[in-house]
Amino acid sequence: MSMLRTLPDAFIPELPGRYNGKVRENYDLPDGRRIIIATDRISAFDRVLAAIPFKGQVLTQTARYWFEQTADICPNHVLEYPDPNVVVGTRLDILPVEIVVRGYLAGTTSTSILTKYRAGERSMYGMRLPDGLRDNERLPQPVITPTSKAFDGGHDEPLSAADILEQGLLTADQWERVSAHALALFARGQARAAERGLILADTKYEFGTDAAGNIILADEIHTPDSSRYWIASSYEEAFEKGSRPASFDKDVVRAWVTARCDPYRDTVPEIPLDVIEHTSRVYIDAYEAITGEAFVPDLTGETVLARIRANLAPYFT
Repeated sequence: MSMLRTLPDAFIPELPGRYNGKVRENYDLPDGRRIIIATDRISAFDRVLAAIPFKGQVLTQTARYWFEQTADICPNHVLEYPDPNVVVGTRLDILPVEIVVRGYLAGTTSTSILTKYRAGERSMYGMRLPDGLRDNERLPQPVITPTSKAFDGGHDEPLSAADILEQGLLTADQWERVSAHALALFARGQARAAERGLILADTKYEFGTDAAGNIILADEIHTPDSSRYWIASSYEEAFEKGSRPASFDKDVVRAWVTARCDPYRDTVPEIPLDVIEHTSRVYIDAYEAITGEAFVPDLTGETVLARIRANLAPYFT
């Protein structure tokens, strides 16, 4: 029965200032705090594909682990965790650039460097890649491939550092700081992942500014949704065969979808229950592999939403 406990939405009318994202639902409190609820929705190709049991709890608790592991590198938005699916943080002005850091030539989306490389592009994101690279090959050093932040649900668009500055998306000082933070966070993530037998291939970060103009890490960090994890022991053999290494990320669903349609043009077929159940297990395995802790699903309350409502009652206005 636990596999049927999903949180497809988190509408709580007693909370003010609702903003509904692809995966998270946000509520802005009058005192400047933001309640962020991670649903079980899985999103890719600019659309929601399904609801995966326990995914929201995995995301929140994985991000919690990484926020605590990286607080010395960059301040983050976290204030408290009133529920396994919920973080309460400082409300920020989110910067309009998503910072993607890549350590390998990988990816499946239209903005990934592998997709562009396969299409014959060599100049992208303000850099030039050499000919002769192979799928999932490690890059000489991690690179930042920023994209526009599509707040209205539209497509993220590739950017270069020059684009960011010319369009006034960030100031030169902001770009320098978020770039430095992102590369340092990624280095910490790769190092800790390697200790756990994992490869952190790429990830995305979102930053915002607080009332004083400080750069603050927001949203999530190094989760299976925001990051591509591979099992390190599978990498060499997969690379030699030209196949994808065993992974801990939503590539499971993305790969299933792309094998059956063009998700940017076609209607996506309904994802079968066995794929959903397998994906749930992948998320749970990812949490345990990344953190080294056993995942304990919170089964209190009649439903996940009922439990969250009860835990958030003190925040009702």
